[in-house]
Amino acid sequence: ADLSFYMAHGQSTRSVKEVTTEVDFLSTVYPIREPCVIHGLEIGRAPFMWSADYLSAKCGSREVKVHVCPHQCMDFINKNFAYKTLPFNDFVVRAEHKIQTEYFISSDERYYLRSLGNDPRKDVASFPLQYPELANDIKLPLMFGEEKLFSSVLRISSSDARLWTHYDVMDNFLVQIRGRKKVILFRPQDALNLYLTADKSSVLDIEQPDLAKYPLFSNALRYECELNPGDVLYIPALWFHNVLSLDFSVAVNIFWRHLKPDFYDHKDTYGNRDPCQVQRATQILDRALKLLQELPEEYRDFYARCMVNKIQKQCFLPRETEI
Repeated sequence: ADLSFYMAHGQSTRSVKEVTTEVDFLSTVYPIREPCVIHGLEIGRAPFMWSADYLSAKCGSREVKVHVCPHQCMDFINKNFAYKTLPFNDFVVRAEHKIQTEYFISSDERYYLRSLGNDPRKDVASFPLQYPELANDIKLPLMFGEEKLFSSVLRISSSDARLWTHYDVMDNFLVQIRGRKKVILFRPQDALNLYLTADKSSVLDIEQPDLAKYPLFSNALRYECELNPGDVLYIPALWFHNVLSLDFSVAVNIFWRHLKPDFYDHKDTYGNRDPCQVQRATQILDRALKLLQELPEEYRDFYARCMVNKIQKQCFLPRETEI
């Protein structure tokens, strides 16, 4: 990162915590719900075997749907990428190379695969089910029991591909298998500094942000880490994260339910819908806002501020308990 930029603009940066054992993670980090890189977990032989050639030979020419983007920063809000279908082995060869001889948009386009369920409308992603040829190569860190496991997702991306800043509603482990990743995270308490559209930040270039357009972004506390093959990053639910692949990169995500089952939308196969209570509260809020629009401007402004004050008093964490 260009740390001089953040120093010049007042944005604080911290390193993500690191531990070397499952016991340390569960006893010292997980209870405080902060991101953490776990080194040295036994995850199997995958980091030593999953080259592009190996993956191509194992998985063959099955078709996969991938993101193709001519820019470094993929933008899910404005969709600056295209969805394309490729044979898996062709996709992997393209993702491994920075310059393409055959391409959809430009010779330097980036590729990104996020595996889906067999029928994405009904099935969650299950890495062992979708990729049985690779399943025995990796030992997924199921620390919280298989009964809480929601999904396991294979992710493969080109070097220099950056995924948009977003949050997930479930805790997850990002298990890095091949290549290196740089991950930037922001606290849930910085939501108002990230200019959200649904679960995604509108600040696309987080390294050189347009502070004239997004002035509050410099107030967000930034956490950084670099993942190497074999590292496991714990990303707590609601923590915003932005991921840059520094090399041709292969990883597996596992998501699990840490809240009571009735908090989750059981029709959600991607695991990215807000809790059911939040969905209902948002519908009520939309109706309230519609009513406020009927008021004269000064009344609307006044009562909206009163409502915000009430929400802050009843729902916001006290500042001394914020991370």
